[in-house]
Amino acid sequence: MWKNHKRTIILTTILTLLPIAAGLILWDKLPDQMAIHFNAANEPDNWASKPVAVLGMPAFLAALHVLCLFVTTHDPKNKDMTGVMKTLTFWICPFISWLCAALTMGHALGAVSNIGMAVCVFLGILFLVIGNYLPKCTPNYTIGIKLPWTLSDEGNWRYTHRIGGFCFVAAGLVTLATAFFGTVWLSLAALILAAVVPTVASFLYYKKHS
Repeated sequence: MWKNHKRTIILTTILTLLPIAAGLILWDKLPDQMAIHFNAANEPDNWASKPVAVLGMPAFLAALHVLCLFVTTHDPKNKDMTGVMKTLTFWICPFISWLCAALTMGHALGAVSNIGMAVCVFLGILFLVIGNYLPKCTPNYTIGIKLPWTLSDEGNWRYTHRIGGFCFVAAGLVTLATAFFGTVWLSLAALILAAVVPTVASFLYYKKHS
């Protein structure tokens, strides 16, 4: 499967690295120290040198991208990956690389101020997409809610992913609302519940049917 997607892998890896070109073009205008993390109040709380921010972040994401694709495309239970899962797997890292570069360099140049809103909108949309896809996700070792009980029982897998899909959609809607109303802790609570509820439901299903 890796060979079948060789061109797409090369293309998406290049796109993940491409923000480096934008950083080099803007190099002289960027400060020596750039904010790379922001707290709940939308204030920078961690910085990195310009080479790390411009060169290191896309390089790290590209390496992560290749690793994730290698593992996913060699999953023996996922040989016929298609649809939304395939699209997300190939394009999530390039998109994140461009988003991080735009926010980091935009903030450094004074063009972007509300980092939190942009991140919440992105995460909200991402969780909505994942939530809609989860119930259609077939058993595999790399993508989905991978627990001992879901991997050993296809019925448990389907049950858990239906609940997980509902929880992720709800978390996505809450996170989108957070982008405009600033209730960060409500979004965090929704994300925690989106992880905890399917896990508990999966275990209870396992106990009931074991």
